[in-house]
Amino acid sequence: MVSDPAELEREAGLARLFDQHYAPMLRLAVLLGADDPENVVAEAYYQIYRKWRRLRDAQAAEAYLRSMVCNLVRMRIRHLQVARRHAGEPVDEVVVSAESTALLHDDQRVLIAALRQLPARQREALVLRHWLGLKEGDIAAAMGISAGSVKTHTARGIAALTKAMEARR
Repeated sequence: MVSDPAELEREAGLARLFDQHYAPMLRLAVLLGADDPENVVAEAYYQIYRKWRRLRDAQAAEAYLRSMVCNLVRMRIRHLQVARRHAGEPVDEVVVSAESTALLHDDQRVLIAALRQLPARQREALVLRHWLGLKEGDIAAAMGISAGSVKTHTARGIAALTKAMEARR
């Protein structure tokens, strides 16, 4: 039994964060192209658990969690690219988990397929802007880039996505 007030607050804060944001963070990981979104989100929660005391503001935990999910997906994709390059085998089509598939509606599958073809930064900017509804400053913080770069990635992503969707018609 934990009796330390700081530890009790950390546990309560993390429980609230999990209850309120697990499903959106899982969707975020799926939309960013994570091959194992459940593990990415679990790792993000573990990282925030470890760093809880260093957070300046517990209210900023959601933004920190979102940033952590983006970073972990990016790292995972890079790792898989390096592993595939060194394996010397042809890359098979990505197998999507059942949980990921359940999160997506049938009418979104074509759009998601086109979204997955975008470069990672464009995909991140679009997902954070249009699926999560974040403002440029919040997107910049989550991605670790400037607001101007967010505008550039968003504009290029929209143009590429529009072109891809028109080609499928």
